[in-house]
Amino acid sequence: MKQQTARRHKLAYADMQFITASVSTTLVLLLLGLVTLSVLGARNLSVYVKENISFTIVPDGSMKESDILRLQQQLKTKPYVKQAVYISKEDALREQTEALGANPEDFLQYNPFSASIEVNLNASYANADSLDMIERDIRQHNNIEDVVYRKELIDAVNENVRAISLSLLVLAGLLTCISFVLINNTVRLTVYSKRFLIHTMKLVGAGWGFIRRPFLRRNFWVGLMSAAVADGLLLGGAYWLVTREPGLIRVLTPEVMLAVASVVLVAGVAITCLCALFSVNRYLHMDADTLYHI
Repeated sequence: MKQQTARRHKLAYADMQFITASVSTTLVLLLLGLVTLSVLGARNLSVYVKENISFTIVPDGSMKESDILRLQQQLKTKPYVKQAVYISKEDALREQTEALGANPEDFLQYNPFSASIEVNLNASYANADSLDMIERDIRQHNNIEDVVYRKELIDAVNENVRAISLSLLVLAGLLTCISFVLINNTVRLTVYSKRFLIHTMKLVGAGWGFIRRPFLRRNFWVGLMSAAVADGLLLGGAYWLVTREPGLIRVLTPEVMLAVASVVLVAGVAITCLCALFSVNRYLHMDADTLYHI
Protein backbone atom coordinates (compact mmCIF):
# COMPACT_ATOMS: atom_id res chain seq x y z
CA MET A 1 0.00 0.00 0.00
CA LYS A 2 2.77 2.38 0.97
CA GLN A 3 4.65 1.63 -2.27
CA GLN A 4 1.52 2.25 -4.36
CA THR A 5 0.97 5.58 -2.62
CA ALA A 6 4.60 6.49 -3.20
CA ARG A 7 4.25 5.74 -6.91
CA ARG A 8 1.17 7.92 -7.11
CA HIS A 9 3.10 10.60 -5.25
CA LYS A 10 5.74 10.88 -7.98
CA LEU A 11 5.08 14.24 -9.61
CA ALA A 12 5.29 14.46 -13.39
CA TYR A 13 7.60 17.12 -14.77
CA ALA A 14 5.60 17.63 -17.96
CA ASP A 15 2.11 18.09 -16.55
CA MET A 16 0.11 21.28 -16.92
CA GLN A 17 0.73 22.36 -13.31
CA PHE A 18 4.49 22.09 -13.83
CA ILE A 19 4.32 24.14 -17.04
CA THR A 20 2.04 26.77 -15.48
CA ALA A 21 4.24 27.07 -12.41
CA SER A 22 7.36 27.38 -14.60
CA VAL A 23 5.83 30.10 -16.78
CA SER A 24 4.58 32.10 -13.78
CA THR A 25 7.90 31.80 -11.99
CA THR A 26 9.82 32.78 -15.14
CA LEU A 27 7.80 35.99 -15.51
CA VAL A 28 8.36 36.93 -11.87
CA LEU A 29 12.10 36.18 -12.08
CA LEU A 30 12.35 38.14 -15.32
CA LEU A 31 10.89 41.18 -13.59
CA LEU A 32 13.21 40.68 -10.62
CA GLY A 33 16.17 40.40 -13.00
CA LEU A 34 15.22 43.63 -14.78
CA VAL A 35 15.15 45.54 -11.49
CA THR A 36 18.47 44.02 -10.42
CA LEU A 37 19.91 44.98 -13.79
CA SER A 38 18.60 48.52 -13.33
CA VAL A 39 20.20 48.83 -9.88
CA LEU A 40 23.61 47.53 -10.98
CA GLY A 41 23.47 49.31 -14.34
CA ALA A 42 22.59 52.60 -12.65
CA ARG A 43 25.77 52.36 -10.58
CA ASN A 44 27.90 51.90 -13.72
CA LEU A 45 26.01 54.69 -15.44
CA SER A 46 26.67 57.07 -12.55
CA VAL A 47 30.38 56.21 -12.68
CA TYR A 48 30.41 56.80 -16.44
CA VAL A 49 28.65 60.15 -16.11
CA LYS A 50 30.91 61.34 -13.28
CA GLU A 51 34.07 60.33 -15.09
CA ASN A 52 32.96 62.30 -18.15
CA ILE A 53 32.55 65.51 -16.18
CA SER A 54 35.78 67.40 -16.75
CA PHE A 55 37.41 70.55 -15.45
CA THR A 56 39.97 72.74 -17.16
CA ILE A 57 43.32 73.98 -15.88
CA VAL A 58 44.37 77.20 -17.59
CA PRO A 59 48.08 78.07 -17.26
CA ASP A 60 49.04 81.72 -17.59
CA GLY A 61 50.56 82.96 -20.82
CA SER A 62 54.12 82.92 -19.48
CA MET A 63 54.17 79.15 -18.89
CA LYS A 64 56.20 77.26 -21.47
CA GLU A 65 54.75 74.30 -23.31
CA SER A 66 57.37 71.99 -21.81
CA ASP A 67 56.31 73.07 -18.31
CA ILE A 68 52.64 72.50 -19.17
CA LEU A 69 53.44 69.00 -20.42
CA ARG A 70 55.41 68.32 -17.24
CA LEU A 71 52.39 69.44 -15.19
CA GLN A 72 50.20 67.12 -17.26
CA GLN A 73 52.42 64.15 -16.44
CA GLN A 74 52.38 65.08 -12.74
CA LEU A 75 48.60 65.21 -12.77
CA LYS A 76 48.38 61.73 -14.27
CA THR A 77 50.03 60.35 -11.13
CA LYS A 78 47.40 61.87 -8.83
CA PRO A 79 44.87 59.39 -7.37
CA TYR A 80 41.94 61.63 -8.29
CA VAL A 81 42.83 61.93 -11.99
CA LYS A 82 41.45 59.43 -14.48
CA GLN A 83 42.69 61.26 -17.55
CA ALA A 84 44.60 64.47 -18.25
CA VAL A 85 44.74 65.75 -21.84
CA TYR A 86 46.88 68.64 -23.01
CA ILE A 87 45.12 70.97 -25.45
CA SER A 88 47.45 73.36 -27.24
CA LYS A 89 46.44 76.79 -28.51
CA GLU A 90 46.33 75.40 -32.03
CA ASP A 91 44.13 72.47 -31.00
CA ALA A 92 41.76 74.83 -29.18
CA LEU A 93 41.56 77.07 -32.24
CA ARG A 94 40.86 74.08 -34.49
CA GLU A 95 38.08 72.80 -32.21
CA GLN A 96 36.38 76.19 -32.00
CA THR A 97 36.68 76.71 -35.75
CA GLU A 98 34.87 73.40 -36.32
CA ALA A 99 32.23 74.29 -33.73
CA LEU A 100 31.62 77.86 -35.00
CA GLY A 101 32.09 77.17 -38.70
CA ALA A 102 34.49 80.11 -38.93
CA ASN A 103 38.07 80.80 -37.89
CA PRO A 104 38.24 83.53 -35.18
CA GLU A 105 41.87 84.17 -36.12
CA ASP A 106 40.78 85.46 -39.56
CA PHE A 107 39.08 88.57 -38.15
CA LEU A 108 40.99 88.97 -34.85
CA GLN A 109 44.38 88.57 -36.51
CA TYR A 110 45.60 86.44 -33.57
CA ASN A 111 44.76 83.21 -31.80
CA PRO A 112 42.50 84.18 -28.85
CA PHE A 113 42.70 80.80 -27.14
CA SER A 114 45.07 79.61 -24.43
CA ALA A 115 46.68 76.24 -23.92
CA SER A 116 44.96 74.17 -21.26
CA ILE A 117 44.80 70.76 -19.59
CA GLU A 118 41.46 68.95 -19.62
CA VAL A 119 41.12 66.69 -16.56
CA ASN A 120 38.62 63.89 -15.98
CA LEU A 121 38.26 62.72 -12.39
CA ASN A 122 37.82 59.26 -10.99
CA ALA A 123 34.15 58.85 -10.05
CA SER A 124 34.78 58.73 -6.28
CA TYR A 125 36.28 62.24 -6.41
CA ALA A 126 33.49 63.82 -8.47
CA ASN A 127 31.85 65.70 -5.61
CA ALA A 128 31.99 69.23 -4.22
CA ASP A 129 34.22 68.51 -1.21
CA SER A 130 36.80 66.62 -3.25
CA LEU A 131 36.80 69.29 -5.96
CA ASP A 132 37.61 71.99 -3.41
CA MET A 133 40.56 69.93 -2.19
CA ILE A 134 41.69 69.22 -5.77
CA GLU A 135 41.48 72.90 -6.73
CA ARG A 136 43.65 73.88 -3.75
CA ASP A 137 46.17 71.18 -4.68
CA ILE A 138 46.37 72.34 -8.31
CA ARG A 139 46.68 76.03 -7.43
CA GLN A 140 49.79 75.25 -5.42
CA HIS A 141 51.61 74.95 -8.74
CA ASN A 142 53.11 78.14 -10.11
CA ASN A 143 51.72 79.88 -13.18
CA ILE A 144 48.15 78.55 -12.85
CA GLU A 145 45.81 81.25 -14.07
CA ASP A 146 42.49 79.49 -13.41
CA VAL A 147 40.78 76.19 -12.62
CA VAL A 148 37.40 76.05 -14.36
CA TYR A 149 34.63 73.59 -13.56
CA ARG A 150 30.85 73.64 -13.27
CA LYS A 151 30.17 73.06 -9.59
CA GLU A 152 26.39 73.26 -10.01
CA LEU A 153 26.47 70.53 -12.69
CA ILE A 154 28.46 68.19 -10.46
CA ASP A 155 26.13 68.83 -7.51
CA ALA A 156 23.09 68.18 -9.71
CA VAL A 157 24.57 64.91 -11.04
CA ASN A 158 25.36 63.67 -7.51
CA GLU A 159 21.90 64.56 -6.21
CA ASN A 160 20.16 62.85 -9.12
CA VAL A 161 22.34 59.75 -8.83
CA ARG A 162 21.63 59.54 -5.10
CA ALA A 163 17.86 59.92 -5.60
CA ILE A 164 17.73 57.37 -8.44
CA SER A 165 19.87 54.84 -6.55
CA LEU A 166 17.67 55.10 -3.45
CA SER A 167 14.50 54.72 -5.52
CA LEU A 168 15.85 51.66 -7.31
CA LEU A 169 16.95 50.03 -4.03
CA VAL A 170 13.49 50.55 -2.53
CA LEU A 171 11.91 49.17 -5.71
CA ALA A 172 14.24 46.15 -5.65
CA GLY A 173 13.34 45.38 -2.03
CA LEU A 174 9.64 45.77 -2.72
CA LEU A 175 9.80 43.60 -5.82
CA THR A 176 11.70 40.90 -3.94
CA CYS A 177 8.84 40.71 -1.44
CA ILE A 178 6.25 40.69 -4.24
CA SER A 179 8.21 37.96 -6.06
CA PHE A 180 8.18 35.80 -2.96
CA VAL A 181 4.43 36.28 -2.54
CA LEU A 182 3.61 35.53 -6.20
CA ILE A 183 5.82 32.45 -6.39
CA ASN A 184 4.53 31.30 -2.99
CA ASN A 185 0.94 31.50 -4.24
CA THR A 186 1.82 29.47 -7.33
CA VAL A 187 3.56 26.78 -5.27
CA ARG A 188 0.79 26.69 -2.67
CA LEU A 189 -1.81 26.02 -5.36
CA THR A 190 0.25 23.08 -6.62
CA VAL A 191 0.66 21.62 -3.13
CA TYR A 192 -2.99 22.34 -2.28
CA SER A 193 -4.14 19.98 -5.03
CA LYS A 194 -2.07 17.22 -3.40
CA ARG A 195 -3.19 17.81 0.20
CA PHE A 196 -5.24 14.60 0.46
CA LEU A 197 -2.37 12.59 -1.02
CA ILE A 198 -0.12 14.04 1.67
CA HIS A 199 -2.63 13.00 4.33
CA THR A 200 -2.91 9.50 2.86
CA MET A 201 0.84 9.07 2.97
CA LYS A 202 0.84 10.12 6.62
CA LEU A 203 -1.78 7.45 7.35
CA VAL A 204 0.29 4.66 5.75
CA GLY A 205 3.31 5.65 7.83
CA ALA A 206 5.44 7.66 5.38
CA GLY A 207 7.97 9.90 7.07
CA TRP A 208 7.69 13.65 6.71
CA GLY A 209 11.03 13.85 4.94
CA PHE A 210 9.89 11.19 2.46
CA ILE A 211 6.69 13.17 1.78
CA ARG A 212 8.51 16.47 1.35
CA ARG A 213 11.19 15.14 -0.99
CA PRO A 214 9.27 14.97 -4.30
CA PHE A 215 7.70 18.40 -3.74
CA LEU A 216 11.11 19.93 -3.05
CA ARG A 217 12.66 18.13 -6.02
CA ARG A 218 9.86 19.23 -8.34
CA ASN A 219 10.04 22.87 -7.24
CA PHE A 220 13.83 22.84 -7.42
CA TRP A 221 13.49 22.02 -11.11
CA VAL A 222 10.74 24.62 -11.54
CA GLY A 223 13.02 27.26 -10.03
CA LEU A 224 16.09 26.12 -11.98
CA MET A 225 14.34 25.96 -15.35
CA SER A 226 12.51 29.25 -14.79
CA ALA A 227 15.76 30.96 -13.79
CA ALA A 228 17.54 29.54 -16.84
CA VAL A 229 14.84 30.86 -19.18
CA ALA A 230 14.75 34.27 -17.43
CA ASP A 231 18.56 34.51 -17.57
CA GLY A 232 18.51 33.58 -21.24
CA LEU A 233 16.01 36.33 -22.01
CA LEU A 234 17.95 38.90 -19.96
CA LEU A 235 21.33 38.01 -21.47
CA GLY A 236 19.87 37.89 -24.96
CA GLY A 237 18.21 41.28 -24.48
CA ALA A 238 21.43 42.80 -23.13
CA TYR A 239 23.42 41.39 -26.07
CA TRP A 240 20.91 42.82 -28.53
CA LEU A 241 21.08 46.26 -26.87
CA VAL A 242 24.89 46.27 -26.91
CA THR A 243 25.01 45.31 -30.59
CA ARG A 244 22.58 48.12 -31.37
CA GLU A 245 24.39 50.64 -29.16
CA PRO A 246 28.01 49.57 -28.43
CA GLY A 247 28.44 52.36 -25.86
CA LEU A 248 26.10 50.47 -23.51
CA ILE A 249 28.91 47.98 -22.82
CA ARG A 250 30.12 50.52 -20.24
CA VAL A 251 26.84 50.02 -18.36
CA LEU A 252 25.88 46.43 -19.22
CA THR A 253 29.31 45.01 -18.42
CA PRO A 254 29.97 41.24 -18.27
CA GLU A 255 30.35 41.58 -14.49
CA VAL A 256 26.90 43.17 -14.18
CA MET A 257 25.26 40.51 -16.34
CA LEU A 258 26.97 37.72 -14.38
CA ALA A 259 25.72 39.24 -11.12
CA VAL A 260 22.17 39.57 -12.50
CA ALA A 261 22.18 35.98 -13.77
CA SER A 262 23.43 34.74 -10.38
CA VAL A 263 20.78 36.70 -8.46
CA VAL A 264 18.00 35.33 -10.68
CA LEU A 265 19.29 31.76 -10.40
CA VAL A 266 19.68 31.83 -6.61
CA ALA A 267 16.35 33.61 -6.13
CA GLY A 268 14.51 31.18 -8.42
CA VAL A 269 15.77 28.04 -6.70
CA ALA A 270 15.68 29.39 -3.14
CA ILE A 271 12.20 30.93 -3.31
CA THR A 272 10.52 27.94 -4.98
CA CYS A 273 12.11 25.43 -2.58
CA LEU A 274 11.32 27.50 0.51
CA CYS A 275 7.73 28.03 -0.58
CA ALA A 276 7.32 24.30 -1.24
CA LEU A 277 8.76 23.49 2.20
CA PHE A 278 6.42 25.91 3.98
CA SER A 279 3.37 24.72 2.04
CA VAL A 280 4.00 21.00 2.59
CA ASN A 281 4.70 21.55 6.28
CA ARG A 282 1.39 23.35 6.59
CA TYR A 283 -0.57 20.35 5.34
CA LEU A 284 1.55 17.91 7.30
CA HIS A 285 0.41 19.60 10.52
CA MET A 286 -3.30 19.51 9.57
CA ASP A 287 -5.74 16.77 10.55
CA ALA A 288 -8.31 15.27 8.15
CA ASP A 289 -11.21 17.47 9.29
CA THR A 290 -9.27 20.65 8.68
CA LEU A 291 -8.30 19.52 5.15
CA TYR A 292 -11.98 19.39 4.15
CA HIS A 293 -12.64 22.94 5.35
CA ILE A 294 -9.87 24.85 3.57
